[in-house]
Amino acid sequence: MFIAGGIGITPILPMIEAAEQAGAEWTLLYGGRSAATMAFTQQLARFGADRVRLHPQDQHGLLDLSELLAAPQPDTAVYCCGPEALLKAVETHCASWAAGALHLERFAPADGATDGPTTSFDVEFAQSGVTLTIPANRSIVAVAEDAGVPVVYSCEEGTCGDCETLVLEGEPDHRDSVLTEQERRKGTCMMICVSRARTARLVLDA
Repeated sequence: MFIAGGIGITPILPMIEAAEQAGAEWTLLYGGRSAATMAFTQQLARFGADRVRLHPQDQHGLLDLSELLAAPQPDTAVYCCGPEALLKAVETHCASWAAGALHLERFAPADGATDGPTTSFDVEFAQSGVTLTIPANRSIVAVAEDAGVPVVYSCEEGTCGDCETLVLEGEPDHRDSVLTEQERRKGTCMMICVSRARTARLVLDA
């Protein structure tokens, strides 16, 4: 089940194409301020009105998420992208759905996601055999890159998930906008571009 708001349709489009190629059953609810401002509507028209529901706000009001998401549906994943207000509303309506059913795509960090104390801590990179001190004013990614530790990253805001790294020891202080609450509690991975440590030392699989 795809839900898009405004420009949030952009990352949803390739997901739809992938679902279509895989032969998966899917639907799209796409809202925007007006029909004239909603992009890619002609491209989406080929899939038919039974799968694509266009919902211009000036004609129909806000998206009716209570109807769409009222009851958890088995074997169904929800993918949503759009403004923060839409993402929060979808999160609220999906609170009773199975863990891992909801996937959010953000253009910016969630409100308050990166807040918290910034103290220094040590990180051991197990594969590289290097231990580095991460100062209060720098990220794990920045310090690791300066030291020649191979790291992969992109957004540096905790929204894309490219820098996800396995945590072997220690407790991460999650400040990303990607992981679910269940994944945060497990503490087995972290986004090293923004997240920090609750313990004096972390051991990462990098």
